Amino acid sequence: MNERLTDAALAKIVAALSEKLLRRRLSLATAESCTGGWIAKCCTDRAGSSAWFERGFVTYSNRAKSELLGVAAQVLEEAGAVSEIVARQMAAGAVSRSAAAVSVAVTGIAGPDGGSADKPVGTVWFGWSVEDALSTDCRVFDGDREDVRRQAVAHALNGLIGRL
Repeated sequence: MNERLTDAALAKIVAALSEKLLRRRLSLATAESCTGGWIAKCCTDRAGSSAWFERGFVTYSNRAKSELLGVAAQVLEEAGAVSEIVARQMAAGAVSRSAAAVSVAVTGIAGPDGGSADKPVGTVWFGWSVEDALSTDCRVFDGDREDVRRQAVAHALNGLIGRL
């Protein structure tokens, strides 16, 4: 595992995120698939996070993505869960279905199975919504399932910091 992605390193990222959210008086909602709530866990591990963390959605199945976040079933069928449009709709849904003005969404293939030539294991799509400005990014991470998920958590949080 990459040394810079220890639990302590993730906690430092959350501390920086917390400062930015508090300074701007914004709250955060997370929408997670392949990370299974790990982003929300990192956020709520920080004492005082109730001042800026609004809620987390763990939407591992396509059904959950549709029911909880409003991701269009047709989009899931046509583009697949691991796609830019799904990450975008997850991020938008987390904001529209919460009291938060900021969200981060993650959908990917952590492995060890489930990859394809177009979407290899390690492919993760990210969506961020900051006060109605939506943006996305895709990464392909190396390593085992935990490595991919840990890198996805760090990238999601750092991406949010950069957008704030």
